[in-house]
Amino acid sequence: MRIEPPDVPALERGVAVLGSGGGGDTRTAALLLRRRLVAGAEVVVHALEALPPQAYVVPVGVVGATPVFNEKLPGGQEFAAAVAAVERWTGVRAGAVASLEIGGLNGMLPLAWDLGLPVVDADLTGRGVPRLDQLSLNACGRPVTPVALAEPGGQVLVQATGTAADLERTVRAFLPSAGGWAALALAPVPAYELACCSVVGSVSAALELGRRLLALGESPAPGRLGEAGGRVLALGRVIEVVRRPGPRLHGRAGFSRGGVTVADHATGALLRLEMENEYLLALRDGRVVASTPDVLAVLDRRTVTPISGDAVRAGMEVMVLQVPIAPFWTDPGRIDLVAPRAYGIDCEPVLLGGRTGRHGTDRPPPRRPRRLHPRRFWRGGDGEHAGRAGRLAPGRPAPPRGGRGRGGGPGDRGQPDRGSAGRRNSRRDTRRDGRRGGGRPDGRRGGLRDLAVG
Repeated sequence: MRIEPPDVPALERGVAVLGSGGGGDTRTAALLLRRRLVAGAEVVVHALEALPPQAYVVPVGVVGATPVFNEKLPGGQEFAAAVAAVERWTGVRAGAVASLEIGGLNGMLPLAWDLGLPVVDADLTGRGVPRLDQLSLNACGRPVTPVALAEPGGQVLVQATGTAADLERTVRAFLPSAGGWAALALAPVPAYELACCSVVGSVSAALELGRRLLALGESPAPGRLGEAGGRVLALGRVIEVVRRPGPRLHGRAGFSRGGVTVADHATGALLRLEMENEYLLALRDGRVVASTPDVLAVLDRRTVTPISGDAVRAGMEVMVLQVPIAPFWTDPGRIDLVAPRAYGIDCEPVLLGGRTGRHGTDRPPPRRPRRLHPRRFWRGGDGEHAGRAGRLAPGRPAPPRGGRGRGGGPGDRGQPDRGSAGRRNSRRDTRRDGRRGGGRPDGRRGGLRDLAVG
């Protein structure tokens, strides 16, 4: 697939939407790519299957504070230095490069730099993600090290070993001394392996998404918004934006968090978006209607341009779009890395079309068996089990007749009925010795552990 100058606006729009409110400003990368094309360079995106199976692909991208990238512009040698360092360390010659993440700035940078290597139509996220332990390589159990980091001042750092979480800690510690951002190159991956542990076709998908959005024009009619692909969650005005610092990570300040509330003009419903760098969760009147790993994007109502999480403001007229994630992340063994709980949100993924990756089915997850209170398991003094959700544990004796469980009255114990006062005293004795269920013949206290729940 050849990239021409007219394709740059569509590609920029597509990768910005896939950034899901994060990923960094794409204008600088689009300017660099346009400048390269105007200079006569040929920019081609190669299909992954077109490479020789044994060709090595190096994933590359920028890590750090993307606003700093627009202020402290690259000198042009950062990516080449990072790729060269990885080649020296591994002794493997790179045959191609791929984008680290398609969402945001990194979706265009491999095309904007002339590294003398083909660029493949694949990436490691399929959307914007904030952490390096959320890459598809980690989801497939493949090591991400060795890794090279090259900062604008010329310093190069290589991490030879470590897990994806170790890499995340190392990078966050290195970036402050690097000036805020650095170019990153992961270990070379054979093409035949990358086909199984990456999001294939992500560059062409971003280009197609951008073309559909540009075709809507300015101020599109509500009936045409479905042509963009995905689902429109709300069409209205931002009435509240709240931002707060996130939990500290590795001894340093964490990613910022916040929420955006949109009042829908048509229904009057309130749609709230929870965000942490990216938009992660959508709730309509308190009910979850969409979540990561699907892409949630806030677009300007008039220009249909994406609005990032740090640029959204109260009073803006917007539309909220949900775009389905690539099938790679709906696999039950992979979705946990990008599901809401990966960000500390206690919620199951809610994907477009009722898809769910955790259980591999459109049916709701199985319910846990109810653990009823012991008093609900006994009836009278006959020792027969009367609960709906369980049975007597094997080898356990039946409760004695007239025990303090439910249904055993004073008459069963050979004592006269003491009336309501006597029953109150009996309940007080029960609370004091901690046994609210039937007693045990060996005199020990009973509890939930004495019952087997079916």
